[in-house]
Amino acid sequence: MAINATYLGMPLEINDLDVENLAYFKHCAAHDFHLQRCRKCQLLRYPPTTACPWCAHGESDWVPVEGKGAVHSYTEVHHAIQPAFKAKSPYLILIVDLDTQKGKPSEHEALRVVGNLATADGTLAPPDQVKRVGIGTRVRMVFADVAPGLAIPHWTIDESAVQPAKPWRYPQE
Repeated sequence: MAINATYLGMPLEINDLDVENLAYFKHCAAHDFHLQRCRKCQLLRYPPTTACPWCAHGESDWVPVEGKGAVHSYTEVHHAIQPAFKAKSPYLILIVDLDTQKGKPSEHEALRVVGNLATADGTLAPPDQVKRVGIGTRVRMVFADVAPGLAIPHWTIDESAVQPAKPWRYPQE
């Protein structure tokens, strides 16, 4: 069943033909993080796809994955293009290395999942929280409920984890 919703004033649509994303967001709506695991090579993958990016096998299963990791990279947005994000600026878009499957299929690879930095309740993080995050910051997944059947995964600082003394951040003006 297709999903149509609005998030921060922006229309969102996942149509009936987008089977993989519908399944992914169905799990997110339940506040459960699941990824596809290839039935042949057993590697997890993100984003959802029709075939394994490593062995090209077409069959997979959805498995629960712990939504914890460390910031691999980020971008700090100061000039929001979307009007609804203007009041939320600056905000962070994070690429997070999950703790799960780190170093596979090669030593330099990891499952990397994209999401915004948010507070524990799933709203975009305020500036004081944005300033605390850099490369290496430990984060955990939270969900922002958008509509029935749709929640968007975000990241929040994992206050229970040991944090780097000074996470690397891009130089500020």
